[in-house]
Amino acid sequence: MATQLQTMRTPAAYAGVTSYAQRHSGDAAAAAYLSLGRAYQNDKRFGDAVSAFTQAKKNGDQLDDYADFLAAECLHAQQNDSAAEGLLKGFNNRYPDSVFEVEAPELEANVLLAQGDPTAAQRALLTIADIAKDKPNYELTAAKIAFAIQQNDEALRLFKHLLLSHPLTPEAEVARARLTAMGAESSLTPAELRSLGDAYYNAGRYQLASEQYHALARNTQIDANLRNSFAVAAAACDLKLKRLTEAQARALPDSNDDNGARRLYLMMELARSAQNDGEQQQLVENLKSRFPQSQWLAEALFSSGNMYMLRRDYPQAINYYSYLATHFPSNHNSAAAHWRAGWLLYRQGNFTDAARIFDEQIKLFPDDTERAAALYWRGRLYEMQDKKPAQAAANYRAVVSRYQHYFYAQMSRERLKVLGQPELVSQQMDGYEPPPVPHLVDTFPADSPHIAKARLIANAGLNEFIGQELAADPDYASWGALAEAQIYASFGETYRAMRSLKKALPYATSAPIKSIPLAYWRILFPEAWWDTVKTESAKNGLDPYLVASLIRQESEFNPSVISYANAYGLMQIEPSVGRSLARQEGISGFQTYQLLNPETNIRLGTRYLRQMLDKFGGVQEYALAAYNAGDSRVVDWQAAGPYRGMDEFVESIPFTQTRDYVQAILRNEEIYRGIDAAAAAQAKIGIASRKQ
Repeated sequence: MATQLQTMRTPAAYAGVTSYAQRHSGDAAAAAYLSLGRAYQNDKRFGDAVSAFTQAKKNGDQLDDYADFLAAECLHAQQNDSAAEGLLKGFNNRYPDSVFEVEAPELEANVLLAQGDPTAAQRALLTIADIAKDKPNYELTAAKIAFAIQQNDEALRLFKHLLLSHPLTPEAEVARARLTAMGAESSLTPAELRSLGDAYYNAGRYQLASEQYHALARNTQIDANLRNSFAVAAAACDLKLKRLTEAQARALPDSNDDNGARRLYLMMELARSAQNDGEQQQLVENLKSRFPQSQWLAEALFSSGNMYMLRRDYPQAINYYSYLATHFPSNHNSAAAHWRAGWLLYRQGNFTDAARIFDEQIKLFPDDTERAAALYWRGRLYEMQDKKPAQAAANYRAVVSRYQHYFYAQMSRERLKVLGQPELVSQQMDGYEPPPVPHLVDTFPADSPHIAKARLIANAGLNEFIGQELAADPDYASWGALAEAQIYASFGETYRAMRSLKKALPYATSAPIKSIPLAYWRILFPEAWWDTVKTESAKNGLDPYLVASLIRQESEFNPSVISYANAYGLMQIEPSVGRSLARQEGISGFQTYQLLNPETNIRLGTRYLRQMLDKFGGVQEYALAAYNAGDSRVVDWQAAGPYRGMDEFVESIPFTQTRDYVQAILRNEEIYRGIDAAAAAQAKIGIASRKQ
């Protein structure tokens, strides 16, 4: 109920939590009142929020610091600052272990400022200077205090530092507004303003960046070359926003510097979009001759290679990729370009050059995601072309050892079975051991007050504070990630639990099952709605592990997610597809919102997956690619063959997202089986030990 209240804040949700609070006492009631208070606060019903927080304190004492701090926020919002100060004065002395040890003094300083006492505000803020001085809210408060005590130069310095150091934060927006109000925005240098625009651009805030760059380009007080650079940067934003025209790009000054190179790159992208191949090729040649070292040439080469690869003009794609990899070895696209050149050479049957590039890929890019593929395909060439089965086996063993659950580890195990010679299989290459897994514990200290408080906070639906509360425990590092995930999972937030552990254990998908306790695996690879998954899988002749693996990849088990492509729920079904499937299932009066119901979504999604499998002869790889990219594309990709095996088809999928999707689901399926097998083995050991 509390989670629903924080999410929806409907009258029914308020009524349900209120009833619960009134029927309980102690910490249970305190958590319910805290939940009500937070919901009222988010609805800006500050008076009701303060009343609820007051009730939370009356019913229990474990959450008093939350009640006081959040009530003070509400009172400050109501401009009842004397009452807010009553709650904040001495806060850190009353609650020495509170997660609000920084936020409370910051809030108190703002309250005192509102009361017209900047000197007291400065004293309050100084109590946390050592631990908070680089944080945006601290800097903003310090700047406001400096302005209030007429230290205008210091205020200006702090506002500028905040804006330039943390440009993407809400505090930076306030700082910029204050600089404008002070008439001091003109003190920002062109270089500083450019850094702001670049920060917006790199964060994908293209409209903000465009406004910044266009304003600078119009500033006649700035040097003409600088204005030119801002105009080109603004055009790059407009390209991202799909509103740059060819005429606008051509009208940019044609200079012999980085701006001129970027201008040609923008024109090349427009030519590519217009499918004007002659213009696109000429612009790349211009970049080569005029700007041979420019990053924009590297970007143009990679973009052009991708275009021709999608068109299956492999010789042209190879030329662009190879040029990039050779002339820009440190570029962020160099590893991908090098690999694609090698793979396209392989597809053309030029195995000698492909083998050379695979060898280079393994040596030059040891940390690249394509290393597993390079090892595998070099092994295949050792088999097919070089007739060196021992070396092939060594490559396969390296893949299995270093990338245990990856698609290419599965393919490598199949090849080792085909080779079938023990003396070959026993060989192994050095340097491909899996990275060590940190020691992980699956037990928690029974006396940790922060764990107890985090559970109460979760019960109140205040999930934004759970991680912060657990991290306050000095021993958090050894068990905190699992504790946080299990708290989320205990309240049905499977996807949030999984995300927190995925972030904490990024190495898990290449780690041996036995190296990580089962408690972690059960959250990383959930079996939520497992009865429904098994029932609907059986009805459609599907493996439930496959369905769970697909759900994990599609939605991370978030039943409420709606994608940018308007796909709904666990198995990410588009409304039009859902309506068709509902008719087939005999569901009358179907509405799109029903796709957010887990049981309905799984029922329809498994039917759709069965249809994809049937369409492609029961071959999982084809069906999964079709589920992600559409069946017509898969038919087209099949026609681009022939392929010597499914491994070639999967690697040849031209959409990186779809190729990774297929491989990830097959990996997920193997891990699910491994987890359940390990659990079964562990259970047998437990039974045997009890019998003894």
